Amino acid sequence: MRKTLIGTLTAATLTVTAGATLADEHAIKVGTVAGPETEVMQVAVDIAEREYGLEVEVIEFTDYVTPNAALADGSLDANAYQHEPYMRSMVEDRGYDFAVAGYTFVYPIGAYSEKYDSVDALPEGAIIALPNDPSNEGRALILMHNEDLITLDDPENLEATPNDIVENPHDFDFREIEAAQLPRVLPDVDMAFINNTFAQPAGLSLDDALIKEGPESPYVNLIVVRDGDENREAIRQLVDAYQSEEVEAKADELFGPQAVPGWK
Repeated sequence: MRKTLIGTLTAATLTVTAGATLADEHAIKVGTVAGPETEVMQVAVDIAEREYGLEVEVIEFTDYVTPNAALADGSLDANAYQHEPYMRSMVEDRGYDFAVAGYTFVYPIGAYSEKYDSVDALPEGAIIALPNDPSNEGRALILMHNEDLITLDDPENLEATPNDIVENPHDFDFREIEAAQLPRVLPDVDMAFINNTFAQPAGLSLDDALIKEGPESPYVNLIVVRDGDENREAIRQLVDAYQSEEVEAKADELFGPQAVPGWK
């Protein structure tokens, strides 16, 4: 009998018990962001159950903040949705004591437009929508810097904001918007940087992006746990199940070249 359970939680509805942990080492809870990345995780869950007898409950979230709060307070044993720059920014901002248990995929970010087919066609004063979380906003601005659309005072600063732009020759108007809302505002702006987490479910293909990251991106996603749990047997089994050919094949089915294995 299938033992995997899938629930959907939001920041508003999540109810947890602080410090709660699972007593059964063969049962763990993993947080993901709702969408195709959860489908990829489900393949790993099936492998972990089949190969190790591990019972995994997948909890889906609709935002980037709550999965880390739930991991920190013990409501989750792991989460799998964020890259290291984002995790580090959350650790510094909120004092979380996290560790990296394993790597998943690089999901390149892209800049999309429903109005223009190239960055050269963007008008003076174009409205550019950016993810409002620190690391992904910097990620987008660095791509614009690399395209010579703007100049940053420090292009190595992964947490750059529009305040760090020293030259904006086209007078672009930057709007900082929650990442999950970016596909919805795309018709109302001239260009938007959208993470693949939200781009793919909205029917956006990286092939159509005006600007996109290459496979050399440092933004590989992670399986994150509380510090000290990275060597738990159940966590190692989940990581091993994830870093498998079956999971890679599922990601290729869902994302094609838009998902690059980060453990190879």
